[in-house]
Formats: sequence, structure tokens, C-alpha cells
Amino acid sequence: MEYPKHLFAPTRSAALAHLESFIKFAAVQDATQRDAHSAGQPHVSMLSPYLRHRIVTEEQVIAALQQSHGTASEPFVTEILSRAYWKGWLQMRPKVWRDTQSGVIAGLRRLETDRDLSATYEAAVDGRTGIAGFDHWARALRDGGYLHNHQRLNFASIWIFTLHLPWELGADHFMRHLLDGDPASNTLSWRWVAGLHVPGQAFLATPDAIARQSGGLHLPQGLAQTSVAVQGGVTPPAGPCPQGGAWDHKLPTALLLHEEDLSPDWLLEAGLRPLGTAFLLAPSGRSPQPVSAVITDFLRGAVRDCADRLSSDIGPYHKPFIGRGAVDALVTWAIQTEAMQVITPFAPVGPVASLLDSLDTRLAAENIRLIRAMRPYDAAAWPLATDDFARFRAAVRGLI
Repeated sequence: MEYPKHLFAPTRSAALAHLESFIKFAAVQDATQRDAHSAGQPHVSMLSPYLRHRIVTEEQVIAALQQSHGTASEPFVTEILSRAYWKGWLQMRPKVWRDTQSGVIAGLRRLETDRDLSATYEAAVDGRTGIAGFDHWARALRDGGYLHNHQRLNFASIWIFTLHLPWELGADHFMRHLLDGDPASNTLSWRWVAGLHVPGQAFLATPDAIARQSGGLHLPQGLAQTSVAVQGGVTPPAGPCPQGGAWDHKLPTALLLHEEDLSPDWLLEAGLRPLGTAFLLAPSGRSPQPVSAVITDFLRGAVRDCADRLSSDIGPYHKPFIGRGAVDALVTWAIQTEAMQVITPFAPVGPVASLLDSLDTRLAAENIRLIRAMRPYDAAAWPLATDDFARFRAAVRGLI
């Protein structure tokens, strides 16, 4: 089915409504239901755009599931935890993100010189390949910014092994259109499908599985029957996991929120009383190509909702600063607030983190500290993502 834009109102109340609706069914959903491609159905949570930007948090959803269903909620809790795994894994291996972005640039250059590859690429992103299911998903992605997880896996597999398109361009296409497009989970899921995350273990889409998951709606023909080795570089060993900075409660402080974390309640509960608050958005940093207006509109709406919800606690707030030019504007804003430190939620590897790196340097020149405060949830979970997900899941069990 198509996924209309209104399915994801960019508000905390809409996120909680999705959670309330889903939680009634979370413990009884079976494997067939969870794999079905049916947006808006009770067995599909539709929470990922909200979790991606922490309009609601992982802790909130896990607590709600466990309170309602106890151990029966384990399958969905495991899905929630996978987000922390991907983020921690990439945080300790940021070169994988940089290499992927370089691969996107290289792939776009290939499109300029390889006419056949370019034609295949255009047909794929427009939904004109003639492959049942794939074309439907391409249009749903473009129009609504969402795909069910198994649609994403099948789409990626067909992109790589049937259409023989560079996997980095597929990952980039998702980042340009998915409301929940995340540098960690998106990049590493594409690597997993391609057989790079776990070398030699690729995901191969099959007609029978697609037909079953779509309720018989799609039965594609001509899919690749074997996976071929994909070039993607050697996975680097895990480096140290970064830690958040500590802030001085006595210093005059400003708050900088961004699209990676729009639930600063934990900072306010810790005693933060900012002189003022600004918001940073970096949708264009997701790709060297244009990013869908569906994403930009959702982010702007989420910022408005956050500012309205917390208006009595965050002081005077500024309209969002967007993109590369935001750094200069944020420096001016910080000076005008007369803050000696700016506190911001820790941003994982990706475009927001890159902007914060630049901002950190610029603020230091003005004798203003940028404090990247890390959530206790992230600080506890990310360092455990040193190996595969099974080991991470076993290690993180005590945290929940």
C-alpha cells in the first residue's frame, strides 16, 4: 500500500498515539504479522520516524512495552535495541560512514560516464524497472518517506544483486527519502544486505518470500538467484567509544537542540535552565543530492512541536538554523545569549555531528564551551557494540 504523508504527524502526541495503538498488540504479534507489509495496521508500530529523532525515546517505548506485556514484549524490545547497536557500532568505526560517503560521490561520477548504469539508476529511483514489488516500494518511498523493514531489505537486495547498482547509491537514496533515515542503521543495514557487515553473509531477496510478505500482491520475476561479492573496503577494528562532556551548573548556559534528539527533558530534569535555546537541522547533509521535502517538512514540524511543548522550560528560542551556514549564525546567537557554555545532546556520527565539530572550534575561539551531553542510555549501550548483535543483545540485557 502507499504511505500518505499524514501518517506521520511530527508531534509527540502523534508518536504517543502510535505507541498506545501498537502496544495493545505488541505481545501477540506473530512472525507472519510482523513481516507483513501493512502500514497503519496494529502489528506495525510506525514508531521509527519518532524514535529516529527522539520525539519519543527508546527508554520510553521499552518501559511502556515491558509494563504492559512483560517478557512477551521481548521481540519488539530487541528491535528497539538494534538501534543502539548500529549507533554504537558506527560510533566506534566512523571511517565506515566516511568511506560510504566517498562511495556515494564515486557512484554519482560513474553515472555521469556510464549511460547504461545511469538509465538503470533512474528507472530504479523512479519505480520504472518492471520488477513487481520493487517499483511499488520506490514510489511509496518517494511519496511518503517510509517503507516496512522487509520492504527495505528486499529493495536493497534487488538494487544490489539484480540491478547491479552501487550499494552506496542505494543507501544514499534511502537517506534522501526516509523520514527515519539514520547514518548508522541505514548504512550498516545496506552493508549487511551486501554481505559486508558480516563478510560472506548477504541477504538475497526471493520471489516466494516477497509474495508471502505482501499477501500475494507481488511476485517478482527474474530476481538474482545468487549474490556476488561486493566491494566495500575492509571493516576497521572498533576504536574507543566517545563519552559525553560534563557541564558546569554555575555557568550561564544556552541549549542547542538538533534533529538527533528532540527530547531534552532529561537535561531539564538534571537542573538545566538555559538562557535561550536554538535548534539545528542538517537535512542537506544526508546526501550530496537534493533531500526530499517530506523530510524537511517533518523536521520543521518536529522542532515547532518540541519548542511549543517545552516553551516554559527552555527560555527564548530561535527558529531553526539549517545547513552549513548554520555554524556562523549559531556563533552569533551564542554570543548574544551571553552564555559561557552551550549544552547540546550528543550527536552520533553523521551530518549533525560534523556541524557540531565545526561549531565547537568556532565557539572555542569566542571562549564559549560546547558541551555534548550523552544520554545515560547511549553511554551504557554504545560501548557494548564491539561485535555482532547477538553478543550485544546478551551484554545489554542487564541494562533494561
